[in-house]
Amino acid sequence: MTEGAFELLYPELRLYPEKFYNYFRMTIDTFDDLLERVSPKLTRMDTSFRWCVSPTERLMVTIRFLATGDSFTSLHYNFRLGISTISSIVKETCKVLWDELHDEFIPTPNRQRWLQIEEKFREVCQFPHCVGAVDGKHIRIIKPPGTGSEFFNYKKYFSIVLMAIADAEYRFVAVDIGAYGRTNDSMIFKNSFMGRSVYNRRFDFPPPEPMPGTNGPQLPYVLVGDEAFQMAGNLIKPYASRGLDGKKQNFNYRLTRARRMVECTFGILVSKWRVFAKPIQLKIETVDEVVKCGVVLHNFLRTKEPTIERLTEDSELTSISTFGPRGSVAVSAMRDAFADYFCSDAGRFQWPD
Repeated sequence: MTEGAFELLYPELRLYPEKFYNYFRMTIDTFDDLLERVSPKLTRMDTSFRWCVSPTERLMVTIRFLATGDSFTSLHYNFRLGISTISSIVKETCKVLWDELHDEFIPTPNRQRWLQIEEKFREVCQFPHCVGAVDGKHIRIIKPPGTGSEFFNYKKYFSIVLMAIADAEYRFVAVDIGAYGRTNDSMIFKNSFMGRSVYNRRFDFPPPEPMPGTNGPQLPYVLVGDEAFQMAGNLIKPYASRGLDGKKQNFNYRLTRARRMVECTFGILVSKWRVFAKPIQLKIETVDEVVKCGVVLHNFLRTKEPTIERLTEDSELTSISTFGPRGSVAVSAMRDAFADYFCSDAGRFQWPD
């Protein structure tokens, strides 16, 4: 076959780097690096009955699906491949990309990694002891057959939930994918593997230490989230918006500066991979593979090509609802200690005019 997009368009795109970037959402060098990493797992044997689809074309089809969200029927006409072949290619390639990349680009964070993240949050957001921003988004899907209302969320559409912790460089530190859209939003994080790791202190966070410039009290390293989350020893959220004094307003502002990092991370993800901007019309198990692939490619590109063209908090994804349960008295006191520090001489920051 010599009439599809791969045979006709791919060689020409490589002659024009800007057009190649617009089509693949990455540079030629980055694409070649990615192809080299996954080619061994994407190579198939030719038979006497037909030629196999090359690793390059498999990767091209999958990247184009992620970049546009086009239906398999549309890709069928573009690439002159069967719809069932494209379906198989996308599912297999997404799985290979996750398997080959996640150990390097979304590794399980250790204590040293958390400290590196904290240093960047301190520099960029002026929030010491912050080791990540956490949030959850609904990924639109078409209703899976026989599932009733399991995936029907509070916004009246079908979805799965992507929970994520992001660093201050707009990269995903940890993700949890696949919770039912109808799940009570305040419980999604708590019941996820990620949430259990936070609430049960299984993440290897650094031990509590005094804040910079002070001798005490010792405060924990924390994730920051919005009102949807229940506070815990390593997770804090803003004060309720009513009746705030200056100290609490200042704390909320500092926390919001840190929390927006995860919002921007989601925004970059959807801006790059438009498959997440519309309902994904795939089997639910394949949707999970697509989301995992999009997340790990996001981190891969943030590492290879850290310069971003447009930063946005509008991810076009719906957040989990903001009705989280209250934290304990001890956790509230810990948040008060953060607020006190931000108003102290050691923790005060002079914002630019």
